Amino acid sequence: MSPAPDRPEETGASAPARTFRYTRRVEFAETDMAGVVHFSCYLKYMEEAEHALWRDAGLSIVPPDRDLGFPRITASVEYHAPLRFEDVFDVDVRIEKLSRRSITYAFVITRGEKRIATGSVTAVCVRHHPEMRAVDIPADIVSRLSPATAAS
Repeated sequence: MSPAPDRPEETGASAPARTFRYTRRVEFAETDMAGVVHFSCYLKYMEEAEHALWRDAGLSIVPPDRDLGFPRITASVEYHAPLRFEDVFDVDVRIEKLSRRSITYAFVITRGEKRIATGSVTAVCVRHHPEMRAVDIPADIVSRLSPATAAS
């Protein structure tokens, strides 16, 4: 068994992959007085895994040369078991649906074999200027993310 990471680690699979794995350790600031991870942190963990998936595909969720963004329009988490301070856990993410203008991600958070939480997030591709509006996801982004889709 490899040593537990002290900071977030991207352990992504190479293409073509249906699931991308992000490994992380619970930090003290993410816990409540009982030492249990605060419920709001799970959305942050899911977003970190999403961004790691994009980096693994050679992309950034905030492209520096484009007036694009991917705001969330839905997010949900179902909790199955708690995480505690210094637990090492995995966030598995896959693209459930990649449509013309939106991306829906499915997440499974585990500690070893124990299922901790499941969730989903849908983000829409938008241009920020002159005013925010939905636009088609650029073809180069679609092609790089396609290996992570459930349908590939």
